[in-house]
Amino acid sequence: MNRKQCLATLVAISSLTLASALPAFGNELPAEVQAKVEKAKKRLAELAANPTVVAAVREANGHDGGGMTNGKWVDLTDADPAVKSMLASKVSVQIAKWETEDDTVNKLVLRDQKGNLIGASIRPLIYNNASRPVFANPIKGQVWSANEIKPDTSTQIPSVHVAAPVMDGGKAIGVLQAGVTAK
Repeated sequence: MNRKQCLATLVAISSLTLASALPAFGNELPAEVQAKVEKAKKRLAELAANPTVVAAVREANGHDGGGMTNGKWVDLTDADPAVKSMLASKVSVQIAKWETEDDTVNKLVLRDQKGNLIGASIRPLIYNNASRPVFANPIKGQVWSANEIKPDTSTQIPSVHVAAPVMDGGKAIGVLQAGVTAK
């Protein structure tokens, strides 16, 4: 490697190192938002242990999801029986009640072990979010929160995503997630 190639490599490595360090400084949440997030994490962990939630996840995990995909879900209207049924389910009614009781949360969504939608306080845009951090992290068994504020995909409200595993016998069987309003 000649001197020019060495210098170019050094500059590239330095840039990558600096770039990877910068987001950590830029993604700190304001103190008041972080306080809301911490409160939401504790509350979600409690709600995820609710017998209605655990039973709904157990039941959903016993089914294949009916072939629903994100593409099919987006194409459904709010009047579609699948959408109406999901929002009217016992667990969705309970989740919607919890959401209205907490003015810091703008949505609650329950997902099975594969990331498929089981219940929600509103109609979420995404049916399956298994590959997203809001599911992939808590399904490992730990409460999780994002470290940035983004418009929520369903509500468009600037939010921080928070999620808690639904546990059964010490094993994560699903995820309860929330959008914490960051205004």
